[in-house]
Amino acid sequence: MAIDIENTKKLGFGLMRLPKTGPIINVEKTKAMVDLFMEAGFTYFDTAFVYPGSESAARKALVERYPRESFTLATKLNALVAPTEKIARKQFETSLERTGAGYFDYYLLHAIMQKNRDKYENLHLWEFVNEQKEKGIIKNVGFSFHDSPELLEEVLNAHPEVDFVQLQINYADWDDPKVASRANYEVARKFGKPVVIMEPVKGGNLANPPGKVKELFDAANPDASYASWAIRFAASLDGVLTVLSGMSNVEQMQDNLSFMKDFKPLSLEEQHIITQARQIIAGSDTIPCTACSYCTEGCPQKIKIPDIFKAMNSDDSDAYVKVVSEGGKASDCIACGQCEEACPQHIQIIESLKKAAVKFE
Repeated sequence: MAIDIENTKKLGFGLMRLPKTGPIINVEKTKAMVDLFMEAGFTYFDTAFVYPGSESAARKALVERYPRESFTLATKLNALVAPTEKIARKQFETSLERTGAGYFDYYLLHAIMQKNRDKYENLHLWEFVNEQKEKGIIKNVGFSFHDSPELLEEVLNAHPEVDFVQLQINYADWDDPKVASRANYEVARKFGKPVVIMEPVKGGNLANPPGKVKELFDAANPDASYASWAIRFAASLDGVLTVLSGMSNVEQMQDNLSFMKDFKPLSLEEQHIITQARQIIAGSDTIPCTACSYCTEGCPQKIKIPDIFKAMNSDDSDAYVKVVSEGGKASDCIACGQCEEACPQHIQIIESLKKAAVKFE
């Protein structure tokens, strides 16, 4: 199935941060969000094998309620949680069972980085997904990526058959050497691959940017949400298939639809304002955590790292006290390094936890 960039609306529904009641995804609230999204003419949904409860929620809120041809669904296979080739392949079958989708419009090898690149090769997962594409169970094969432009070029040279790539792109990370949003985007364009953008609001951080950035945006357009600046920046780039937003409530959905339903790219003046915002953020000392929670999966101390970093960024000691009352303190870190191994943002988590312990404890 050829990817139709021109006729695909530039907002995708990321199903990673769905509304919850306690630890459980609230399916009824998710249904309401899906309905708003579909009614506005948007069709792209993105989930993953490792997003707890997400694929099942997609089945209940979307697949069982809408004709299959009326939407497109993406999910992902993650080699980091698969010790063997057989177990890795089983993820695909499990995703089909959980979603009930019958086939996947977009299927990705998940979060490719230098430290896991060989595992995808050694477990023969490229061959596996291409076999599923030949069978018609996958329509388009791609991969999500968190590493250097040099590695991205290597992967695309090794696998020219891929149909698209998914990259972390937002205005704050555009020139950040660790994330290399601009450089990775330029590699994808060089190879002519459509780009799906993830983390356009950087895990929600750009929906609540530093005060000086808020002042800048408010002066330019007091009616525009801070998230709208971030999403429109990403959607204004050439070659973009869609921009994923991990929406968590109806209000976020309504806001995104308000400016993406009849999307207008950033003007030259707005691009200049974005450049100023990027410079302000580059000069701040916030921890660039997107709250993906990959770091917490194997933490032996059960430390809620993203929540502690959120308290650090907001300088909120009360929030820190609440976080550690439900889990490990920053000072409980034993520096095992598991978190840093898993972090797609390449954050120096151990050192940052030390700073949190000094600041709050």
